[in-house]
Amino acid sequence: MTKNLSREEKVFPLEESLPTVRTTGISILDRTLGGGLPSGSLIYLSADPKSSYEVFLYQFTQTRKTYYFTTDRRPTFINRDIQALGFDASKITYIDIYSEYYLTPRGEIVDNVGNEFVDAKIIEFTEYNIRKIIEMAEKDINIIIDSFSFYLNLNANPGRIKRLVNITYEITKEINGLTYLYSLKNTHDKKIENEIMKACDVIFDVELEKTPDRLVNKLAIPKIRGRVANTDLIRFKIEEGVQIDTTKELA
Repeated sequence: MTKNLSREEKVFPLEESLPTVRTTGISILDRTLGGGLPSGSLIYLSADPKSSYEVFLYQFTQTRKTYYFTTDRRPTFINRDIQALGFDASKITYIDIYSEYYLTPRGEIVDNVGNEFVDAKIIEFTEYNIRKIIEMAEKDINIIIDSFSFYLNLNANPGRIKRLVNITYEITKEINGLTYLYSLKNTHDKKIENEIMKACDVIFDVELEKTPDRLVNKLAIPKIRGRVANTDLIRFKIEEGVQIDTTKELA
């Protein structure tokens, strides 16, 4: 006779081995990170909208097959920008959230902003597509949501957003890949954003600093779950992709 374990007795088996490291696609950044990011990481990329944050996302797609959720623009425009930078777009599959939300079947733009019913449906649509990825039994892939700010701006209960994050987190672990959530910096309610950052395994913080003679892009990585965080700020510039500046450290 089998015995059902009580809640206190339940045992969850550990993974057979520790998570491996996944390259970000930016070699110098990988070296800074000790080879890359832990596989199965959910990454929150908080960036100044004036910075060239999107080039990070584009370069991340070069490492492995990527499911790219587009919320702010049509996939055709993003694909055009990726190719204009000399990147290969052949590994990218787009999930077009933008058209589902803003366009009618005839391609006409509609105003759904603030419509609670439509907002709930678009979250369900996103969850459905994220779940479909795991049904394909693929491993070592990227998921990019550009941008997660779209969901934070919806007229939706915070619990729905948290559920979306939890589903994304669980599936990221299952596919053993990397998921990037891009969000506009200094834009959202701190309470809900802090809840999301708490759930995420890694935080990338990108900002643009204006000096008397130039603009400087800087990257901080204050959190990598399971590791001691690197407190150094990393300069970078955009020249045929993200180029990490190794000439000197920032104070």
